[in-house]
Parts: sequence; structure tokens; C-alpha cells
Amino acid sequence: MIVTLKGILNADQGRGKINRHIYGHFSEHLGRCIYEGIWVGEDSSIPNTNGIRNDVVKALKNIKIPVLRWPGGCFADEYHWKDGIGPKENRKRMINTHWGGVVENNHFGTHEFMELCAQLECEPYINGNVGSGTVQEMSEWVEYLTFGGVSPMSELRAQNGRKEPWSVTYFGVGNENWGCGGNMRPEYYADLYRRYQTYVRNYDGNKIHRIACGPNVDDYNWMEVLMREAGRFMDAITLHYYTLPNDNWQDKGAATGFDENAWFSTLKKALRMDELITRHSTIMDKYDPEGRVGLIVDEWGTWYNVEPGTNPGFLYQQNTIRDALVAGLTFNIFHKHSGRVRMANIAQTVNVLQAVILTEGEKMILTPTYHVFDMYKVHQDAESLDLALETGSYRMGGEEIPAVTATASRDAAGNIHISFCNLQHQAEGKVELALRGLVSGDVAITGTTLTGDKWDAHNTFDQPENVKPRTFDDFAEEDGKLAVTLPPMSVTTLKLAVKG
Repeated sequence: MIVTLKGILNADQGRGKINRHIYGHFSEHLGRCIYEGIWVGEDSSIPNTNGIRNDVVKALKNIKIPVLRWPGGCFADEYHWKDGIGPKENRKRMINTHWGGVVENNHFGTHEFMELCAQLECEPYINGNVGSGTVQEMSEWVEYLTFGGVSPMSELRAQNGRKEPWSVTYFGVGNENWGCGGNMRPEYYADLYRRYQTYVRNYDGNKIHRIACGPNVDDYNWMEVLMREAGRFMDAITLHYYTLPNDNWQDKGAATGFDENAWFSTLKKALRMDELITRHSTIMDKYDPEGRVGLIVDEWGTWYNVEPGTNPGFLYQQNTIRDALVAGLTFNIFHKHSGRVRMANIAQTVNVLQAVILTEGEKMILTPTYHVFDMYKVHQDAESLDLALETGSYRMGGEEIPAVTATASRDAAGNIHISFCNLQHQAEGKVELALRGLVSGDVAITGTTLTGDKWDAHNTFDQPENVKPRTFDDFAEEDGKLAVTLPPMSVTTLKLAVKG
């Protein structure tokens, strides 16, 4: 039996701006994310601009990527930035000990990353090395990037072809220092953070947001200690949470070919993001009641077993309509917490984990997750609107999750966008919304939906458009009420365009 879910959209009640940086991305020196995925070199037969793939840049610009995090990840705390500057033939070669044991030639370094951000027209988010680096090393990197006066680092930058400094807003002081970044206790890292951030200076009017390494998943003690001991020295603190179908890191489950139980459990695990943000925000509120410190979820997404036959250290996985639902419902959660969540970075941009793009030589495909970013870009910097919706129940094996989640916003032009995620893999989702604050007939409604013919529907290099958005028109508006019928396992966005 399909139940109609009722709700109210209060179109005249804003809940704060949805920061566009929630739609950020993460690119680590891991597998084929940077090399082959983004960087191919100036001499490659693959069309590129200064060594960076043209097709990938075009696709990322289309979804208005606002910020890109680099160089890691675990790689960040073994990365020494001076190895990645100067003539490429002179750059040090190293073993990427975290990811696959392959040789890292450092051909993609600071200048190449800043060139990538310039091509993407996005902001750089750089992660500094606390785990194996020094205070001086981090301080000099900031100087090299942002100081325009006379100094050893600005002169070194000029020798390497860049006279003018760059603008850098976001700088992470360490990464996962509770784990691969040093296996530190929170008290020890809090003191290190206080020390290192002192030398992350603001030069020439460049204001850096100092970002502290926050907790992994539900380590509430880490958040408590960091906020208590170092909260006044930070502009933001991070949170990491990956969605697995199960709790077994040795056998996380397959990206494709899974059963309905894996579908349900993955979505249930993704919904846990709401609880984590709520509880960590409560701790932050205790020490920062004004909400000055932002929460940055700078690693999130699905994590499955790697594709058969690929390097286990490369974390290459397929991407299905299930991943699209994870992305959509996660964005809905971020919007709900827009007062505290200022940025989020999906892991990772190309060829790694829940990638938005996959490449194979000169070929490139867009994943279902990419299409969700495309459909949701209308919410970037829009005003979140009050939307009260009966979510219904989607039950399996004695457990239940919401059948439908939704979010709504108003853009600068006054247009309203409503995005729905129907998590049910078999049933349609029927929704009836009362449109409070709007006059019936004052808006023109159009829609787009993304779904698949099976729960592991995905795109391949042979069938690159197997899963893609299509026009959606299964809705009707009358007397101030909007009735919508959502396809099973779908992400749908409606645009309510103001007439006149």
C-alpha cells in the first residue's frame, strides 16, 4: 500500500544560507585520482591545458565545484611540499606508502594544484603536514603561497615562475591525526595544533581560515578536547565519516551486484550523518555558542571493496544509483545543519571511492553521483526554506528508515527548488505539499529526476549514459497544493520559477 506523505513548505520562512562549499571535493595523491584522472602532463595525447585534462575540468566546472581539497588525506602527513616545486626533472621521487606502494614523482605539486584551481575557478583548500612535518615547513609553505613582499619563500616562488602570490583561504593543520596522521591523543594534538597554527600567518591581506583536525565518526571525546583546548585558535574543525554497507572493514561489500539488504543497510548507514552532526554540534555549541567555528565534513561518501583486478591500494570502485541516493540524502542533511556545516568534500573527485568522474585512458564517464551534484547545484548559496514533511517508513528485516527525505531553498532570483530522495527500491513515493507563502498560479514548475532500472544501475565506458537525469513531470499544483509521485530509488529536483 502506497501512502501519500503530507507536508508544508513555508516559502516565506528562511533558515539561513546553504554555503556553496558544502558541494566541495577532495583530491588526494591516491590511485588514479591525480595522475591519469586530473593530471596527464603537457606532452600527453589526451587534450590538456598545462598538463590538466580538459574534459575533467569542463565537467567539474559544469557542476560549479566551489572548493577543492589537496594533497590528502593520509598522503598529506607524509607530503613535503618542497619536493613538488621547481623543474619536474629535479623533483624527488618517493614511495606512496599509504596508497599502493607506487612511485610518486611529484610532478603534480603546489603550482600545478593552484593552476588546477584557477582553471576550475574554485577555491583551494590545502592540507598541511603535522604528522611528519615541521612548524617551519608549514610556515614556509604559507609564505610561499601568499606572501608578496621580499622574503626567501617569495623569491623561491618567483624563481619557479610565479611572481605574484596566490589567494588561499582554507588551510588544514594536519589530517586524521588520530590515525594515519600520527596516532595522536586529542590532548597531544590540541597542543600541536595550537603551536602549528600560530605560524600559519596572514600575509598581504590574505585571510586564512585555520582548520583543525576533528574527530573520526563518533569520537565525541576528541571533539570535546579540541574545542575546549584549542577552539579559540581555529576557524573550523573537521569531521570524517564514510558509509559502508556493513561494519566489516576487511570485507566492506561490493559496489555492484549487491542484494536488497545491502541497498537498505547502506542507506541506513548514510543517514547516520544526521546524528553525528547533531551530537558534535552540541559539543561545539558548548564552547562556541555564537557559532563562529564552522564544521567541515571534509571526507564523506561510500566505501566498498575495490573493483576486481584493480590495485587494492587505489580504492577504485563503481558508482551506482545507490551512491546517488547516498549523495542526495547527505546533502539534505547538510542543508538541515547549514548553520554549523560550512563545507563538505566528497571523497574523491576522480577514480577513487565515491567519485563523480571515472576515466580510462582518454575516455571519461560521469557517475550517478555526478548527476546529483549537477541537480543540486541550484542550492548553492541559496536560502534554506522551512520544509516539514512526513517521511514515511521504509522497512526491511525488522528495521526502518525514512521512505523519502527532502530539502528546499530559494535562490537569489526568487526561484524555489525542492529536492526529494525516494529511498524505496520498489515503491513510488507520493508526496503532497501545502505551498504556504505562495499564491497558486504564481509559479511555473519543471522537474528533473535520476533513477535506474535496477538498484545497482551504473554507467560504464561502453554504456556511459545508462544512468542520467531525465525530464520529470509527474506532479500537479492546484489550490496551493503540490502533488508529486516520485519514481522508486530516485533523486528528483523541482524548480518553482516565479512568473513575471
